[in-house]
Amino acid sequence: MPEPRRSWSRSIRIALATAVAVVTLFAPLSPASAAGFPPLPVAFDSTFLSNLSAPDLTPGNSGTLTFHVADPPSFSPMTAVSLTLDVYAFNAFPGNATSSVASTGTPLLVTPTSSGTTANLSLGALSPGTSEAGSVGVTTATSTPAGTFAVRTALSFTANGTTYRFESRGWFTASRWAAATELPNGSLTLNLTTLGVSGVTAETAILVSSSNWDWALALILGAAIVLVGAGTYVYFRRAPKSSSGAR
Repeated sequence: MPEPRRSWSRSIRIALATAVAVVTLFAPLSPASAAGFPPLPVAFDSTFLSNLSAPDLTPGNSGTLTFHVADPPSFSPMTAVSLTLDVYAFNAFPGNATSSVASTGTPLLVTPTSSGTTANLSLGALSPGTSEAGSVGVTTATSTPAGTFAVRTALSFTANGTTYRFESRGWFTASRWAAATELPNGSLTLNLTTLGVSGVTAETAILVSSSNWDWALALILGAAIVLVGAGTYVYFRRAPKSSSGAR
């Protein structure tokens, strides 16, 4: 395949990966697993977990999902660092309809010790200013349907004797997310105390397609860009944090 076509396809995949996380705002999801973790300043939200990159695959092929975990220079030493990656939602082509993952054909996350829709990774300890790059394998079956498979993330660690936990949008129910992100007057906010987490991490998505699906990607790219704009404001806007954990 010519290089320009490959670059175009990857640009679409990046937009779709973000859009899938935004679309799931309207789907009934699993309850948040965290409760009562102390909030951290918004400046840290995109620092601890970054560079999420999931593969685009054809059914039956495999690839790699990569990530980067860091201990910020101004933070404390981090111990018992663990990362959870979980394939939890599916958006089919065409139509972009969101649903829970199917019992068969869902891409699997592969580590040296496990293979399934969930990968739990123990990353040990990190010192301030240091980081660790990691990855998990991704496999698909010949029966894997075309579409995007959303991957939610959760990062936990201990610092100065306190346990912190970050979770992505996919861990929260729609009602709980709405309560934490919208004020009574309709203004947007982000209240970590309501969510019960220390911060919010990003999500990614595995794209499964065959060559005859390029037209479908082009058709939904426009809608994806609109959704990305709406979701980015809530996830990554910079706003002051109150003592209650609201931003």
